Amino acid sequence: MELTAIQKVAVYALPIIFAITVHEAAHGYVAKYFGDLTAYKQNRISLNPLRHIDPIGTIILPALTVLLGGVLFGWAKPVPVNFMNLRHPKQDMLWVAAAGPFSNLIMAIFWAILFGRSAYFPESMTLFVQQMGIAGMSINLSLMILNLIPLPPLDGGRIAVSLLPDHLAYKYAQVERYGFLILIILLMTHILDLIIFPLIQISQSLILWIFA
Repeated sequence: MELTAIQKVAVYALPIIFAITVHEAAHGYVAKYFGDLTAYKQNRISLNPLRHIDPIGTIILPALTVLLGGVLFGWAKPVPVNFMNLRHPKQDMLWVAAAGPFSNLIMAIFWAILFGRSAYFPESMTLFVQQMGIAGMSINLSLMILNLIPLPPLDGGRIAVSLLPDHLAYKYAQVERYGFLILIILLMTHILDLIIFPLIQISQSLILWIFA
């Protein structure tokens, strides 16, 4: 039994929307925990996708990268974080930055568990649940690994800045003004594919082995 066109859209659309929006909400929640109320005051600590969706970054661009077979690439409206409001700005930056990729790991595990329990669903839904489970794992692992690349302004870049000694952290943070351009070049030259795809495959196999 094949999926309908609407089911095929749902297989990718729901995991993409929630992968990106939960990622952003996690940043805001952890920032609030460590003392920055910027996102909280703007009502951005929410699991309502409508508060985070960027039409291009959350819908159009991820859909194109999935259709073209490249690394999933996209973004939501960034949750505002004022690192200077954190109780220990440099140290706490690590936890705020890591919250997004960690949320994607948790969601990847959730989708793996769903995939492994697909037989418990009605027979008419089994294929849909299996494909959504695989899509959810792939999407969340893609975003997790992409964001952990140590390139400002990605989360991995902020983690690196947090861990580096002050004099090196300041210099490395200056890379942020060129970070997006560097990322686009890596994406267009498919260098990003060579880095990310093997890590996604290894991570997905491990998660399926443990949780499915």
